[in-house]
Amino acid sequence: VRHLSVLGHRVTFFYSSSHGDAQALAQETGAEAVCADVADGDAVRDAFSRLGPVQGLVCCAGIAHQGLISQITPEEWDRLFAVNVKGIYHCVNGVLPSMLAVQGGSIVTVSSMWGQVGASCEVAYSATKGAIIAYTKALAQEVGPSNIRVNCIAPGVIDTEMNAHLSPEDMAALADETPLGRIGTPQECAACALFLASDGASFVTGQVLAPNGGLVV
Repeated sequence: VRHLSVLGHRVTFFYSSSHGDAQALAQETGAEAVCADVADGDAVRDAFSRLGPVQGLVCCAGIAHQGLISQITPEEWDRLFAVNVKGIYHCVNGVLPSMLAVQGGSIVTVSSMWGQVGASCEVAYSATKGAIIAYTKALAQEVGPSNIRVNCIAPGVIDTEMNAHLSPEDMAALADETPLGRIGTPQECAACALFLASDGASFVTGQVLAPNGGLVV
């Protein structure tokens, strides 16, 4: 949101529960904050119906789950797929009509390095992120003739709230395992998404860009 706003784009972003943070970000950047759980198809359709034509979409909503696959409940499994995968389905369907009408647009999805290689004790999460990569590649082929590009970023270990449960020791160990010797930042992931959404990537589609510091190659 910050990157796109600085460049002068009109930006709208969705949030689910972080009302205070969303309003603060909107005030800081001039972007519009819309409360809409991406897993709720009706809420997403209603939000897009009030936005008008959309030229670029970044699907970055996501939740995680750690634990043995034998211990995850059906409800937890379904919620992961509802947000991480079906949320993209809802949002893409919200913008495709306007993109098809003008024969152009850019869609960026957010997967994970675990969608590329899988992670023990994160089987469900890895499954959702692998599905996102497959969805991205297939959709890129489907809408490419309409000059709509679809790409994906697959971050490694990034300093976000999703990893806040990890101890400093765990984060240090992950940094040591990373060839660049550190944890990534949200700004570095945003820069990758911005590139894929921009005209600088006008001949790039169906690709996975992995800001992971070399942890997965």
